[in-house]
Order: sequence, then structure tokens, then C-alpha cells
Amino acid sequence: MNHADENEVSDAVSKIHRLRDGMNQLLIGQEALIDHVLVGLLAGGHILLEGLPGLGKTELIKGLSRLIDCSTKRIQFTPDLLPGDITGNPILQEIDGRRVFVFQPGPLFANMVLADEINRASPKTQSALLEAMQERRVTVIGESHLLPKPFFVLATQNPIELEGTYPLPEAQLDRFLFKLVVTRNEVTTLEHIILNREMGGELDVHAVMNVTEFQQLMDLSRRIFISPAVANYIARLVDATHPQAGNDGLPLRYGASPRAALGMAAGARARGLMQGRTHTSFEDVKAIAPAVLGHRIVLDYRAKVSGITRASVIEELLARIPFQETETPRVLHA
Repeated sequence: MNHADENEVSDAVSKIHRLRDGMNQLLIGQEALIDHVLVGLLAGGHILLEGLPGLGKTELIKGLSRLIDCSTKRIQFTPDLLPGDITGNPILQEIDGRRVFVFQPGPLFANMVLADEINRASPKTQSALLEAMQERRVTVIGESHLLPKPFFVLATQNPIELEGTYPLPEAQLDRFLFKLVVTRNEVTTLEHIILNREMGGELDVHAVMNVTEFQQLMDLSRRIFISPAVANYIARLVDATHPQAGNDGLPLRYGASPRAALGMAAGARARGLMQGRTHTSFEDVKAIAPAVLGHRIVLDYRAKVSGITRASVIEELLARIPFQETETPRVLHA
């Protein structure tokens, strides 16, 4: 593989900045969240956004699709939604005097799929996304149908404590590259939003690139160099999420999968590109690790008793695991 050169990266950064500026107009005061969303998309991953209703999750995704000018479909997940409602179904039609079944694509057949309130659907319907998210295709009655390129699922979910929600199965959570928490706005941001709305300020979002250009940015992201040292750091970090790794005091029950390691490498490359570099760094890995690992580890009973969260466990692992394997690990109290 030919690694990215500085001229390519410089040109890409200017395009990414235009996209970021457009997103910052859509969701005011959430710059860190927007950067993570862009990193996830450049890495070719699916993203799960969690937060209370009304924080702008859906508007961010809808605006993003307009900025990239790609085909978009929205699926409102409800308890009565069936798998065929999202994948599509064969429909009986008459062709040349013969009655045959013709596959009618469902809303999954788009570049960007907004899975709104995904955890309000039944587990059976949620599982219909597994093949699409991993293999970029759907299989209906034994026949496979390829999905468009690029293909992203950007899902929103309400906190599990709210009524009418179902927890996503671990297998599906593992398909999401990032899980990002959308936090409430600060007072100054709320004031800005209120005044802008009172003045009739509705954003007219225009495309800053087309889907082919964004695909080229994704391809360039894959060519960002990742050194053996950084790859080793990722491998040791993912391995440390398993209880068998001997991290005494951490209430780990199950750790992250190899898919997490591959996703972290892809995310590190994408962040390196956004930072204007032709290579990844240890800081790229540390910056995205919570978003990659937070939804993939399972804690045991000690966590609930002690009030330990997944976020605090990951923070502890980042403190314990040294950049270089020859360094002395930093041992902290869990």
C-alpha cells in the first residue's frame, strides 16, 4: 500500500474543515462530539449516539447527510417494527405474463441510514442489522443484495433507564465503531440557540462535498501510516480489557473483541488525517479509546457494588498500559 503524502493530507484537511464547520453550525457547542463523529465516518465505521431526547442527535445526522450530499434513509424504530420493514421484502409481480417475486429494497439501501431510537425496537428487529453492518449486504430468502458504498448506520438511542427501551445485544454493539454520549448544552449555548430561534434563524445547509469525494477521504484515511509501536500499543490495550490479562482490582467480566482492535487502528488513522499528519500517534489511540471500548467491555458484580463505571475502568487502563512495551507500567489503585 502506498502511504499518504503531505500534499494529499493537506488537501484533505481543508475539505474536512469545511465539513466540520458545517456540522458545528448544526449542533452548537458540541465540537468534541462532532470531531468524534467525523473520525468514525472517515474510518468507515458505524456510530451509536446516546442521549436524552431533544439534544439534537437526529438533526446532526440529517444535517450531515446534506453536507455530504449522499442518499439517506431514516428508520424510526418502534416495538412493532419487523425485520423485513428495514431489509426489504420480495413482492409478487407480473412480468411478461408470469408472476414472479421481485425484491423490493428496504430503507437500509442508502449511503447513510439514520436508525432513530434503535433501542425501542425488539431484539429480533435489531438483529436484522447485524449482517448489513458487518458485511454491507442483506440476505432475504437465501438471496444476498449488496448495499451502496459507502454505507453507514448512525443510530440514536435513549438511555436504557427510560421506559420502552430494550438493551442492544453485545453482538450488535460490537458492530458500532464508536458509542458517543450526547451531553446537555451549557447555559451560554442554550441562550445562543434561543436567541437564534427567536430571530427566525433556520440554517440552510448546503453540500460541501459529494459522496464520491467523501469516499476518497475514507480511502486516504486507510493509507495513513501506523507504526508497529502504535499497533502494539493497541493490541496490548485491547488485551488488557480481558480479565485473564491479570489487571488486579478491575471488575472486568468480558473484554473487547479483535474487531475493537481493528476499529481502533482505523480510528487512529482517521484522527491522524484530521490532525494533518501522514502517520498515527499514541495520542490518537488514547483520544478514541473510550469511544471504541466503552460499549464493548462488560463489568462484573463488583462494579455495581462499588459504583465503578466503564468509563472509569477505561481511564484506569489508559493510565496503566505504557506506550512502549519496555516501559514500566503505571500501577494505580482501582
